Amino acid sequence: MGAFTAIALALTAASIATSVKGQRDQKKAAEKTGELQKKAADSQAQVLDYNANVADLQAKDAIERGAEAEQRFRSQIRGTIGEQRAGFAAGNIDVSFGTPTDVAYDAAFLGELDALTIRTNAAREAWGYQVQATDIRKRAEITRKEGVMMQEAGKVNASAANWAMAGTILGGASSLMQMRYAMKK
Repeated sequence: MGAFTAIALALTAASIATSVKGQRDQKKAAEKTGELQKKAADSQAQVLDYNANVADLQAKDAIERGAEAEQRFRSQIRGTIGEQRAGFAAGNIDVSFGTPTDVAYDAAFLGELDALTIRTNAAREAWGYQVQATDIRKRAEITRKEGVMMQEAGKVNASAANWAMAGTILGGASSLMQMRYAMKK
């Protein structure tokens, strides 16, 4: 085996080693990329979970604000009815029957309808926040699953790089053996 043969074998071996190193680096990069993508997805899912919790708090707040507004409105109606009765009494009208009673009844009835409207509007607002929270939680769940899938894709790519490395090593060994055999002849 001459110097030329030794150089050819050395260059072929170096080429194989370089190729294997590149494939090993691809494997590491694929694994790392999958891990980082999963971490990013998990972080994004945590933000979505936080936003869902905020929407839950907004729903609770809407109900509480609605209850307060409803109570305040009912107090106003009672005050209005009291003022009406006082006005009738000041006019020397008996407030226990007839028109004063009808006016008080109508004011109470209409006031109750308005109070119930306030309650219904608060419930609708809360429902909107609850729907939003549910949607956000679903998006967080999907994001987590996407992160797992991206991590698995990184593992598949790393496995493919392993197989490519094995193929390069086997193919390179075969080439080296063929070269050596051919050079011996």
